Amino acid sequence: MAHFPNPQERRALGRARRKQMARQDHAHWRAEARRHKPLVLMEESMRGRVPQLIAVKYERMLASPFGYFRGAAPVMAADLAVMANTGIVTQICGDAHVCNLGAFAAPDGRLVFDINDFDETIRAPFEWDLKRLATSLVLAGRSTGCKKGTCENAVLTFMMQYRKFVEMFARMPLIEMTHFQVHRLQRISPVSKALLKAERSTPTFTLEQLTVPGKTAAGRPSSNRVFKENKPLLARVSGGQRRAVLASLVAYNETLQPERRHFLAQYHPLDVAFKVVGTGSVGLRDYVIYFEGNGPGDPLFLQIKEEPGSAYAPYVSGQGLALHQGQRVVNGQRAMQFQSDPFLGWTTIANRHYEVRQLNDHKGTIAIEDLADGGLNEYAEVCGELLARGHARSGDACVLAGYIGNGKRMGEALMRFADAYASQTEKDWEELKAAKKRPVRKTVASKTSS
Repeated sequence: MAHFPNPQERRALGRARRKQMARQDHAHWRAEARRHKPLVLMEESMRGRVPQLIAVKYERMLASPFGYFRGAAPVMAADLAVMANTGIVTQICGDAHVCNLGAFAAPDGRLVFDINDFDETIRAPFEWDLKRLATSLVLAGRSTGCKKGTCENAVLTFMMQYRKFVEMFARMPLIEMTHFQVHRLQRISPVSKALLKAERSTPTFTLEQLTVPGKTAAGRPSSNRVFKENKPLLARVSGGQRRAVLASLVAYNETLQPERRHFLAQYHPLDVAFKVVGTGSVGLRDYVIYFEGNGPGDPLFLQIKEEPGSAYAPYVSGQGLALHQGQRVVNGQRAMQFQSDPFLGWTTIANRHYEVRQLNDHKGTIAIEDLADGGLNEYAEVCGELLARGHARSGDACVLAGYIGNGKRMGEALMRFADAYASQTEKDWEELKAAKKRPVRKTVASKTSS
């Protein structure tokens, strides 16, 4: 019978990884090691996107260094790939930053707060998530006027909470670890505000925000509602495009659990629209469908979101040929989250891969301004706890705990890296601003298609 390593042996495996990459070496950032120019990487990432929306994506990235950071996951993926790594692999979020944690409704109806964006998820070295989230804490702090010491303390707090919870999970029965919940979220000011937003964001609230009464063929008011257009951010679709979106529900239905199929079958679609979302996803195809169940007071909104390959796929061995990119996202989300959207699934439209999930069902996110003053350090604690839980669920907490040790060396190194990479991000943002002031070059994006 094959030997199965015990917890002590798995911790020793983690400690042995320090020979591959010493914990203090996580501090290093050298721009001269870059193999790709950020502007080139960003231009390449626009391939296949809707050409008319590329300007919207750049506009959102130009708003601030943090806005740039949100849209520049391909740049950081390439930068992390040229650096040494631990070789300790977990499922990573891939785009771990302070605005990619949020509140949403769990299958049992309760509000939960967790990592909630998995477009870039993949199996990769665990520290890539740590470095991206730590950098986002520094950028968020700088954008709200926090002093350098405050930003550094936030990163140290984040790392020490991550270490504390990884250690706890390493000692916990595995089944107990999968059931673990963070119970003090209401006491964390930024999280409390996100939960309040989520509480208000009911399907009925979304109905009022996104739809208006429709009209009959004669132009009279109709009893049905339709999406309220706000082009190019929200535009109704019709004809062949509408039929293709609705037809994709057949394949999507097969990805749901049987009881979810039964619930979905009791809803009927009333309208379809194209919606622009986020920063990194701008230019990708994103559709929303408005359904009605038991009358007008029972709306359901599904989002069908295009998923190209992860920005990390070119740099992770054996990860570039996922069978379905929507399935990659769903599997990563289910692996890392405590509870996931009950309508989470995937489908295909015109050979493009899509994730399907509910739109705005009791969802609430952090606003950067909520992290001013003491909010940044409070929120850093939550980030460390939730990321530790996600990595422990999808990796080996004993190996992680063995590598990290008491967390002091790793925390100091992460603090120095985050400060340096945040400054690099600000330089890259300035370079993008300067480039956008120059005459526009021919775009590499292809023509739009459904």
